[in-house]
Amino acid sequence: MEVVFKIIRQQQNSHPVVQTYPLQVEPGNTILDCLNRIKWEQDGTLAFRKNCRNTICGSCAMRINGRSALACKENVGSELARLQKISSSSLSTNHNHTINEITIAPLGNMPVIKDLVVDMSSFWDNLEAVAPYVSTAARQVPEKEFLQTPQERSLLDQTGNCIMCGACYSECNAREVNSDFVGPHALAKAYRMVADSRDSNQENRLENYNEGTKGVWGCTRCFYCDSVCPMEVAPLEQITKIKQEILDRKKASDSRSIRHRKVLVELVKAGGWIDERQFGIQVVGNYFRDLKGLLSLAPLGLRMLVRGKFPLSFEPSEGTQQVRSLIESVKSGDW
Repeated sequence: MEVVFKIIRQQQNSHPVVQTYPLQVEPGNTILDCLNRIKWEQDGTLAFRKNCRNTICGSCAMRINGRSALACKENVGSELARLQKISSSSLSTNHNHTINEITIAPLGNMPVIKDLVVDMSSFWDNLEAVAPYVSTAARQVPEKEFLQTPQERSLLDQTGNCIMCGACYSECNAREVNSDFVGPHALAKAYRMVADSRDSNQENRLENYNEGTKGVWGCTRCFYCDSVCPMEVAPLEQITKIKQEILDRKKASDSRSIRHRKVLVELVKAGGWIDERQFGIQVVGNYFRDLKGLLSLAPLGLRMLVRGKFPLSFEPSEGTQQVRSLIESVKSGDW
């Protein structure tokens, strides 16, 4: 069958252009197979990264029809079927129309060097920022090796599968709006260090990952990192684990980020949903301790009062006791 490949091409510091390449392919051909043929048979100037062709090195990550993925893992048949399914779910689309186009673009959140090749300097710099190496500085180095139990080692399996392809970094909404945020790849690797029984720097690591919005509190929990990860590392899940380690060690008064999480849970436990009056006072106003924070709420509060949107009273939801018991069960691990 013939498939038209629309490739977003770009030179450094220039505007992108779309170039089309028709190609006779089989459904089982990978996107990387097709790119190779385009380069070898039609246009030798096309630039893209590749190496192992076996979902191991992560080199060939790119955006395929709007999502970051490995070109060596995705094939033409499954990709066209995915597009057809998306098209069929749209009421404004002719369901009988067969889609035979695949659009390929460079990864996001990184500047383009040429065509599908991006500059990954910020990706690697942010990984370095979380110190992704086991620290034994505070421990006596054994004569041979640090031993771990199978249970201790199993905590590292999921994050150890990361191949540093950059797919999660490319799709990260938090990184797009906050240049200080280190990214999901770095924090997934950071959790590996937190969970490693051989590491002696856990407390300092958690303080670093707790700092402002460059660490775990910069994550917007959009779930894109988990959805595109080709190795099921689930970066958001690892970020959540770091957050819980921090919350277990911190008081609500320590920072607004800590208060936001703790107050939200406590208010839901108390009334089944959030009492908005208390939420602002406790989180932003730090239980009346932060006068500047309280004053910052005044303009919003006045606008809400004028428009009749400020809740003057609070009525607990039905089933509050059930919500409370669920929260307590999750906290105790009885689930």
